[in-house]
Amino acid sequence: MSFAVIQIVSQTDVALNLRRARHLLEQAAEAGARLAVLPENFAAIGHKDPALLGRTEATGEGPILPWLKRTARDLRLWIVAGTIPLPPEDNPQGRPNACSLLFDDQGQRVARYDKLHLFDADVADSRAHYRESDDYAAGQQLVVADTPVGRLGLTVCYDLRFAELYTALRTAGAELISVPSAFTTVTGEAHWEILIRARAIETQCYILAAAQGGEHPGSRLTYGHSSIVDPWGRLLCEQATGEASLVALRDADEQTAIRQRMPVQRHRRFSVPCLVTDRLE
Repeated sequence: MSFAVIQIVSQTDVALNLRRARHLLEQAAEAGARLAVLPENFAAIGHKDPALLGRTEATGEGPILPWLKRTARDLRLWIVAGTIPLPPEDNPQGRPNACSLLFDDQGQRVARYDKLHLFDADVADSRAHYRESDDYAAGQQLVVADTPVGRLGLTVCYDLRFAELYTALRTAGAELISVPSAFTTVTGEAHWEILIRARAIETQCYILAAAQGGEHPGSRLTYGHSSIVDPWGRLLCEQATGEASLVALRDADEQTAIRQRMPVQRHRRFSVPCLVTDRLE
């Protein structure tokens, strides 16, 4: 019942990023993790043409999807593949979604979550303006899936600011929630720990927050501080910056006890309308 979060400092070189990610996933598997979460944009960050990268992967000509299948199978490890750009399943020529994919330990893709909330914001850093919607289309559906370590809800980065999404995942039975991220240093210093701990406390879920943690092309800085938070809001492990493989144990009995002692889900007075799918393939 162990899981891991991976922190890396991705560059534009896809092959290099995949080599580094493989090394860190090997560490997670050797430490006994059954599931590992890679950060947002783990295979490439700052890519000039996400749509082209996504179409190449979708047509089977790219390196990332075959690498994910092979790595999951080789390491006998379930992998949440951070995010990669992929075109919508019903529109191969459309703008890509920022997709978080779940692979099982046989290398089969079992779920796809398209990031719902796109980061269009002004930040007081060297980049100043972030307009994710210029390159990506927003997703339309929540996704949960069963894994060996519990029922997993899938989210990405900016989603953290929308508590209703996490409440909906808890309603759909989530016991742990993945949050591959690439927070800026400015927003990370202000809000990262507060948000991941709040989402854990509200949902009484484990939060698996895998982040980018360093300097990227174009002088872009990400905050790091990858963490695993338990259902009581305690930080079980954390890595400030640089690369790391963090592993923690899920205590299912304690999680059940927390939910029984404080049954917040039963006490909710407001329902959250949502579309949730297991997206099993």
